[in-house]
Amino acid sequence: MIRRSFGVFLVLASSSCVFHQLAAQPRIFSYDAHAVVRARDAYRSGTPELIPALNQLRKDADAAMSEPLRSVMDKQQIPPSGDKHDYMSLARYFWPDTTKPDGLPYVNRDGEPNPEILTITDATYCGSMIEAAHTLGLAYFIFGEERYAARASHVIRTWFLDTATAMNPNLNHAQAVKGMDDGRPAGTIETRNLGLVCDAAGLLAGSPSWTTADQNGLTYWFREYVRWLTTAPRAIAASNFENNISVWFAVQAGSIALFVNDPIAAERIFLKARSQAVDDQIEPDGGQPHELRRTTSAHYVFFNLEAFFRLAWLAEHAGVDLWKYRSPDGRTLRGALDWVLPYLRGEKTWTWKQIKKFNWDTAYYSLLQQASSKFGATEYSQLAVQLAGKQRIADRSHVLYLTSF
Repeated sequence: MIRRSFGVFLVLASSSCVFHQLAAQPRIFSYDAHAVVRARDAYRSGTPELIPALNQLRKDADAAMSEPLRSVMDKQQIPPSGDKHDYMSLARYFWPDTTKPDGLPYVNRDGEPNPEILTITDATYCGSMIEAAHTLGLAYFIFGEERYAARASHVIRTWFLDTATAMNPNLNHAQAVKGMDDGRPAGTIETRNLGLVCDAAGLLAGSPSWTTADQNGLTYWFREYVRWLTTAPRAIAASNFENNISVWFAVQAGSIALFVNDPIAAERIFLKARSQAVDDQIEPDGGQPHELRRTTSAHYVFFNLEAFFRLAWLAEHAGVDLWKYRSPDGRTLRGALDWVLPYLRGEKTWTWKQIKKFNWDTAYYSLLQQASSKFGATEYSQLAVQLAGKQRIADRSHVLYLTSF
């Protein structure tokens, strides 16, 4: 294997690139379109600061090029509906009841994933599909190479559009619990990043590989899916959870409403999340009591903050400002991040239950960089660099957000 320096890699990549007529700014919602344009311009000019992140993106995209095409039809099991096109999965933290001869119904062991969930492949393959589509879409927009667009288009068509392999637009059988439920509201957490597929479509605009028929077909699929998200009893229940489930639900539903050009529905989703998430899940001092009760509390505090930040980016497109929002009794998104800072700096010791190792040094890198930009406070980015070190200059956050180095 030939190892190239960052600079040489970039020059060689540029020499084989043919740029198509791409949009001046992509139609994306989950992160900063200006940052993606900056990354494209930096690639063309060879801006040194972004070279490590761009080279990592290319490495990731090249890996995605050779990944198998996946669909819901790959699973061996037939969902309770009898239709293999329906998404299906098992609840992550539920195990056989050892006090029962047949182990049924399964019981909850919070924070302990049951490896049995891997026997049904929809959740794993959906996650890899989303990552591949998004990575390849970014690579196409930034590097201008049609091979990335062609593969991204194929990945998306296989999961959503091709008659033989397309997923039905529902999650009726997500996170089933054996002996109890054939699907649960919490199952919506597994598709929380589907909005990144919508962003991938925006990045592919202008590519001959991504046709008008593809765009129209994906829009139709997501219209049907957001209809399920906003009308199905299980989905409505998920939107009302008092923890990260409802925040990620709003991320998913809101991003899709924006993609299908329904700003009224998007605004409604974001306003509901603001009142039921910021007002109810973040304490005036910034703590998140619902997540702190978990057996992997550090993970879930971070996981919910990640959802809040994504939600804030999305809400901007519907005219809802979550970055500066402050409840009547002082609950804010920034306060939730600031609550964590003493633990990041090592000034306080985490005393809540955490049954697994949590990497404090790198987990918050992207959130701190985003906070520095959105709150106009350099101390966040300074702490990010201090914690994560120079190896994080290849982090994708430098492509997705207007970060400092």
